[in-house]
Amino acid sequence: AQQGRVREKAYGKQKIYFADQEQLPAASDAELRGLDGEIAARSAQLQALQQSCRQMEAELKDLSSSMTTPEIAKEIEALRKDCASCTEKLERIKSATNHVTPEEKEKVCREQQLYRREWRRRKRMATELLDAILEGYPKSKKQFFEEVGIETDEDHGAVLPATV
Repeated sequence: AQQGRVREKAYGKQKIYFADQEQLPAASDAELRGLDGEIAARSAQLQALQQSCRQMEAELKDLSSSMTTPEIAKEIEALRKDCASCTEKLERIKSATNHVTPEEKEKVCREQQLYRREWRRRKRMATELLDAILEGYPKSKKQFFEEVGIETDEDHGAVLPATV
């Protein structure tokens, strides 16, 4: 600093040393334009490299999230075993001799329809009767059901079967 090659600035107790730029040769306008062009070229190159890096990172992420060759081999083997067991089960079903005849199926469907219709009719009658009683009852429907000991389909999770 005493020789003049480095300048010194004091900020409170701290001192900062930096090169004295007045001793450096001044750049011409042509050199500055050349440096600006080089900066622009390097910035464009930097942008291209960053874009390439982002693409490679995305590709790496895709590849690391995908299955490896040994994992795929294990998955294929498991699927083949599953397929073989399903094929075996299908063959057993096809070779079974206790198939239901269309007449038996029709009979069962008619019975189910009859029982479903009867269930619906009886439930409607019971509901109408209980609603008539509840019109003059001072307490709530739930309290009445508890006092009388009525259990509904909903209490037991019973659902009317769908039509076949």
